[in-house]
Amino acid sequence: MSKSKLIRMDNVGIVVQSLDNVIPFFTELGLKLEGRASIEGEWAGRVTGLGDQHVEIAMMVTPDGHSRLELSQFLSPAIVSDHRTAPVNTLGYLRMMFAVEDIDEVVSRLSKHGAQLVGEIVQYENSYRLCYIRGAEGILIGLAEQLGKK
Repeated sequence: MSKSKLIRMDNVGIVVQSLDNVIPFFTELGLKLEGRASIEGEWAGRVTGLGDQHVEIAMMVTPDGHSRLELSQFLSPAIVSDHRTAPVNTLGYLRMMFAVEDIDEVVSRLSKHGAQLVGEIVQYENSYRLCYIRGAEGILIGLAEQLGKK
């Protein structure tokens, strides 16, 4: 009997307080809003284990069309935990890393949307310039600029 294979990763999901606050941040980063929808009812709660739920979602897509980010705003049930200010060595979900062309320019643009560097922009050998930032609602993301390949 042959083993079925993984096809692809469809998306990464992040729960946010306000889609309206977070969508502009990821749009500025370069993702495109693919669509928004409301998901509610007992069937959805059977997937998440939360029972009857009402969630507004926004699907964002990267410029190459290969990666998606699903942002979820729970209207019910109420949020029970908040890990957004946890340090980078906390167990569990940490961050997403985005490849960018000009890390200084991207950090500058995102800072106008409230983003702050976690540490500093660091160069690793002659390969990459890297940083972590906390964006809208404190969401942790990484940025990587590959050097020598423009």
